[in-house]
Amino acid sequence: MDHKNTRDLIQAHQSIRKFKETEVSEDIVTDLVDSARWAPTSHHVQAYTIIRVRDQEKRNAISEVAANQKYVRESPLFLVFVADWHKHVITSEKYDANYELEETENVIVGAVDVALAAENVLLTARSYGLGGVMIGGVRNDLHRVANILELPKHTFPVMGLCLGYPDQDPGQKPRFPKPMILHEDRYEAERYHEGLDEYERVTSEYYEKRTNGKKTDGWGANMINYLGNPRRQQVTTFLKDQGFTLK
Repeated sequence: MDHKNTRDLIQAHQSIRKFKETEVSEDIVTDLVDSARWAPTSHHVQAYTIIRVRDQEKRNAISEVAANQKYVRESPLFLVFVADWHKHVITSEKYDANYELEETENVIVGAVDVALAAENVLLTARSYGLGGVMIGGVRNDLHRVANILELPKHTFPVMGLCLGYPDQDPGQKPRFPKPMILHEDRYEAERYHEGLDEYERVTSEYYEKRTNGKKTDGWGANMINYLGNPRRQQVTTFLKDQGFTLK
Protein backbone atom coordinates (compact mmCIF):
# COMPACT_ATOMS: atom_id res chain seq x y z
CA MET A 1 0.00 0.00 0.00
CA ASP A 2 1.27 3.47 -0.88
CA HIS A 3 0.76 5.24 2.46
CA LYS A 4 1.96 8.58 1.11
CA ASN A 5 -0.69 8.63 -1.62
CA THR A 6 -3.37 7.53 0.83
CA ARG A 7 -2.36 10.26 3.25
CA ASP A 8 -2.26 12.86 0.49
CA LEU A 9 -5.79 11.92 -0.62
CA ILE A 10 -7.08 12.29 2.92
CA GLN A 11 -5.31 15.55 3.69
CA ALA A 12 -6.10 17.24 0.36
CA HIS A 13 -9.88 17.03 0.80
CA GLN A 14 -12.05 19.75 -0.69
CA SER A 15 -15.73 19.67 -1.56
CA ILE A 16 -16.42 19.70 -5.31
CA ARG A 17 -19.78 21.04 -6.45
CA LYS A 18 -19.18 21.58 -10.16
CA PHE A 19 -18.54 18.65 -12.45
CA LYS A 20 -17.61 17.91 -16.04
CA GLU A 21 -20.23 16.05 -18.06
CA THR A 22 -18.00 12.95 -18.31
CA GLU A 23 -19.77 9.85 -17.04
CA VAL A 24 -18.34 7.67 -14.31
CA SER A 25 -17.65 4.20 -15.70
CA GLU A 26 -19.43 1.14 -14.33
CA ASP A 27 -16.08 -0.41 -13.40
CA ILE A 28 -15.40 2.57 -11.15
CA VAL A 29 -18.89 2.42 -9.64
CA THR A 30 -18.33 -1.26 -8.84
CA ASP A 31 -15.03 -0.43 -7.18
CA LEU A 32 -16.64 2.34 -5.13
CA VAL A 33 -19.23 -0.11 -3.80
CA ASP A 34 -16.50 -2.65 -3.01
CA SER A 35 -14.71 0.01 -0.96
CA ALA A 36 -17.93 0.68 0.94
CA ARG A 37 -18.35 -3.05 1.57
CA TRP A 38 -14.96 -3.23 3.27
CA ALA A 39 -15.50 -0.31 5.63
CA PRO A 40 -15.39 -1.06 9.37
CA THR A 41 -18.78 -1.99 10.80
CA SER A 42 -19.96 -2.49 14.36
CA HIS A 43 -20.51 -6.18 15.25
CA HIS A 44 -20.45 -6.98 11.51
CA VAL A 45 -24.02 -5.68 11.29
CA GLN A 46 -23.36 -3.74 8.04
CA ALA A 47 -26.34 -1.51 8.79
CA TYR A 48 -26.37 0.50 5.58
CA THR A 49 -27.60 0.43 1.99
CA ILE A 50 -26.48 2.64 -0.92
CA ILE A 51 -29.07 3.80 -3.43
CA ARG A 52 -27.81 5.04 -6.78
CA VAL A 53 -30.32 7.59 -8.05
CA ARG A 54 -30.44 7.76 -11.83
CA ASP A 55 -34.08 8.74 -12.44
CA GLN A 56 -34.06 12.47 -13.20
CA GLU A 57 -37.43 13.13 -11.62
CA LYS A 58 -36.24 11.56 -8.38
CA ARG A 59 -33.02 13.59 -8.62
CA ASN A 60 -35.02 16.78 -9.09
CA ALA A 61 -37.25 15.99 -6.14
CA ILE A 62 -34.32 15.23 -3.84
CA SER A 63 -32.63 18.42 -5.01
CA GLU A 64 -35.73 20.36 -3.94
CA VAL A 65 -35.49 18.79 -0.50
CA ALA A 66 -31.79 19.63 -0.33
CA ALA A 67 -32.27 23.41 -0.70
CA ASN A 68 -32.33 23.16 -4.53
CA GLN A 69 -28.65 22.30 -4.74
CA LYS A 70 -28.20 21.92 -8.48
CA TYR A 71 -25.31 19.46 -8.21
CA VAL A 72 -27.78 16.92 -6.82
CA ARG A 73 -29.60 17.21 -10.16
CA GLU A 74 -26.54 17.46 -12.38
CA SER A 75 -23.67 15.38 -10.97
CA PRO A 76 -22.76 12.36 -13.10
CA LEU A 77 -23.21 10.06 -10.11
CA PHE A 78 -25.50 10.60 -7.14
CA LEU A 79 -25.70 8.17 -4.23
CA VAL A 80 -27.88 8.19 -1.13
CA PHE A 81 -26.52 6.40 1.94
CA VAL A 82 -29.23 4.84 4.08
CA ALA A 83 -28.90 3.47 7.59
CA ASP A 84 -30.60 0.12 7.18
CA TRP A 85 -31.86 -2.34 9.79
CA HIS A 86 -34.60 -3.69 7.50
CA LYS A 87 -32.44 -6.60 6.37
CA HIS A 88 -31.91 -7.50 10.03
CA VAL A 89 -35.67 -7.54 10.60
CA ILE A 90 -36.05 -9.93 7.65
CA THR A 91 -33.39 -12.19 9.16
CA SER A 92 -35.02 -12.13 12.59
CA GLU A 93 -38.42 -12.97 11.14
CA LYS A 94 -36.92 -15.84 9.13
CA TYR A 95 -35.75 -17.42 12.36
CA ASP A 96 -38.88 -16.42 14.28
CA ALA A 97 -36.63 -14.40 16.59
CA ASN A 98 -37.28 -11.24 18.54
CA TYR A 99 -35.59 -7.99 17.50
CA GLU A 100 -35.02 -4.87 19.57
CA LEU A 101 -34.34 -1.91 17.30
CA GLU A 102 -36.02 0.92 19.18
CA GLU A 103 -32.94 2.05 21.08
CA THR A 104 -31.01 5.21 20.25
CA GLU A 105 -27.89 3.01 20.09
CA ASN A 106 -29.15 1.47 16.86
CA VAL A 107 -29.59 4.90 15.31
CA ILE A 108 -25.98 5.71 16.23
CA VAL A 109 -24.65 2.39 14.91
CA GLY A 110 -26.47 2.84 11.60
CA ALA A 111 -25.28 6.43 11.19
CA VAL A 112 -21.68 5.47 11.98
CA ASP A 113 -21.74 2.52 9.57
CA VAL A 114 -23.06 4.85 6.85
CA ALA A 115 -20.42 7.49 7.52
CA LEU A 116 -17.56 4.99 7.38
CA ALA A 117 -18.86 3.47 4.14
CA ALA A 118 -19.45 6.90 2.57
CA GLU A 119 -15.94 8.11 3.40
CA ASN A 120 -14.47 4.96 1.85
CA VAL A 121 -16.48 5.66 -1.31
CA LEU A 122 -15.35 9.28 -1.47
CA LEU A 123 -11.66 8.44 -0.94
CA THR A 124 -11.78 5.70 -3.57
CA ALA A 125 -13.53 8.05 -5.99
CA ARG A 126 -10.83 10.65 -5.46
CA SER A 127 -8.15 8.04 -6.19
CA TYR A 128 -9.68 7.87 -9.69
CA GLY A 129 -9.50 11.65 -10.08
CA LEU A 130 -13.14 12.20 -9.17
CA GLY A 131 -14.37 14.81 -6.73
CA GLY A 132 -17.45 14.98 -4.60
CA VAL A 133 -19.53 16.61 -1.91
CA MET A 134 -21.61 15.10 0.87
CA ILE A 135 -25.27 16.17 0.94
CA GLY A 136 -26.73 16.41 4.43
CA GLY A 137 -29.68 18.27 2.94
CA VAL A 138 -31.45 14.96 2.28
CA ARG A 139 -32.44 15.20 5.96
CA ASN A 140 -34.37 18.44 5.38
CA ASP A 141 -37.48 16.36 4.71
CA LEU A 142 -36.87 12.73 5.58
CA HIS A 143 -40.45 11.66 5.01
CA ARG A 144 -40.35 12.94 1.43
CA VAL A 145 -36.96 11.39 0.65
CA ALA A 146 -38.13 8.08 2.13
CA ASN A 147 -41.20 8.23 -0.09
CA ILE A 148 -39.13 9.07 -3.19
CA LEU A 149 -36.78 6.16 -2.55
CA GLU A 150 -39.50 3.78 -1.28
CA LEU A 151 -37.69 3.12 1.98
CA PRO A 152 -39.15 0.48 4.32
CA LYS A 153 -39.40 0.78 8.09
CA HIS A 154 -36.21 0.52 10.13
CA THR A 155 -34.26 2.60 7.62
CA PHE A 156 -33.40 6.28 7.37
CA PRO A 157 -31.40 8.41 4.90
CA VAL A 158 -28.23 9.85 6.40
CA MET A 159 -26.55 11.66 3.51
CA GLY A 160 -26.23 11.93 -0.22
CA LEU A 161 -22.98 12.02 -2.20
CA CYS A 162 -22.48 13.80 -5.52
CA LEU A 163 -19.54 12.49 -7.55
CA GLY A 164 -17.94 13.33 -10.89
CA TYR A 165 -14.83 14.70 -12.53
CA PRO A 166 -14.11 18.14 -11.03
CA ASP A 167 -14.71 21.28 -13.05
CA GLN A 168 -13.48 23.62 -10.29
CA ASP A 169 -10.70 23.97 -7.74
CA PRO A 170 -12.23 25.82 -4.78
CA GLY A 171 -9.36 25.28 -2.36
CA GLN A 172 -9.40 23.94 1.17
CA LYS A 173 -11.16 25.53 4.14
CA PRO A 174 -8.84 25.92 7.12
CA ARG A 175 -9.33 23.21 9.74
CA PHE A 176 -8.79 23.38 13.49
CA PRO A 177 -5.06 23.13 14.30
CA LYS A 178 -3.73 20.05 16.09
CA PRO A 179 -3.84 21.54 19.65
CA MET A 180 -7.60 22.06 19.25
CA ILE A 181 -8.14 18.46 18.15
CA LEU A 182 -5.72 16.29 20.14
CA HIS A 183 -5.92 16.47 23.95
CA GLU A 184 -3.90 14.47 26.47
CA ASP A 185 -5.56 12.30 29.14
CA ARG A 186 -8.49 14.70 29.63
CA TYR A 187 -10.61 17.27 27.83
CA GLU A 188 -8.43 20.38 27.97
CA ALA A 189 -11.17 22.99 27.73
CA GLU A 190 -8.83 25.86 28.58
CA ARG A 191 -7.19 25.54 25.17
CA TYR A 192 -10.18 26.92 23.37
CA HIS A 193 -10.49 30.54 24.48
CA GLU A 194 -7.31 31.73 22.79
CA GLY A 195 -7.43 29.07 20.06
CA LEU A 196 -10.91 30.01 18.90
CA ASP A 197 -9.96 33.69 18.61
CA GLU A 198 -7.06 32.79 16.30
CA TYR A 199 -9.18 30.39 14.30
CA GLU A 200 -11.80 33.08 13.84
CA ARG A 201 -9.14 35.37 12.36
CA VAL A 202 -7.81 32.65 10.02
CA THR A 203 -11.25 31.62 8.74
CA SER A 204 -12.41 35.20 8.34
CA GLU A 205 -9.39 35.88 6.11
CA TYR A 206 -10.14 32.72 4.13
CA TYR A 207 -13.77 33.68 3.41
CA GLU A 208 -12.83 37.27 2.58
CA LYS A 209 -10.28 36.07 0.03
CA ARG A 210 -12.53 33.35 -1.43
CA THR A 211 -15.51 35.69 -1.89
CA ASN A 212 -13.57 38.83 -2.85
CA GLY A 213 -14.77 40.56 0.29
CA LYS A 214 -18.45 39.61 0.00
CA LYS A 215 -18.21 37.42 3.08
CA THR A 216 -15.99 38.13 6.05
CA ASP A 217 -17.57 36.10 8.86
CA GLY A 218 -15.26 33.54 10.40
CA TRP A 219 -16.04 30.12 11.80
CA GLY A 220 -17.49 31.40 15.07
CA ALA A 221 -19.89 33.81 13.40
CA ASN A 222 -21.02 31.03 11.07
CA MET A 223 -21.57 28.67 13.99
CA ILE A 224 -23.67 31.25 15.83
CA ASN A 225 -25.89 31.43 12.76
CA TYR A 226 -25.91 27.63 12.41
CA LEU A 227 -26.85 26.98 16.04
CA GLY A 228 -29.13 29.97 16.56
CA ASN A 229 -32.29 28.27 15.32
CA PRO A 230 -33.77 24.78 15.62
CA ARG A 231 -32.70 22.50 12.77
CA ARG A 232 -34.56 19.64 11.12
CA GLN A 233 -37.02 19.16 13.93
CA GLN A 234 -38.83 16.49 11.94
CA VAL A 235 -35.89 14.07 12.26
CA THR A 236 -37.02 12.70 15.63
CA THR A 237 -40.60 12.24 14.41
CA PHE A 238 -39.38 10.45 11.29
CA LEU A 239 -37.11 8.11 13.25
CA LYS A 240 -39.99 7.18 15.56
CA ASP A 241 -42.24 6.59 12.55
CA GLN A 242 -39.56 4.26 11.19
CA GLY A 243 -39.48 2.13 14.32
CA PHE A 244 -36.74 3.83 16.34
CA THR A 245 -38.46 5.10 19.48
CA LEU A 246 -35.13 6.36 20.91
CA LYS A 247 -35.68 4.73 24.27
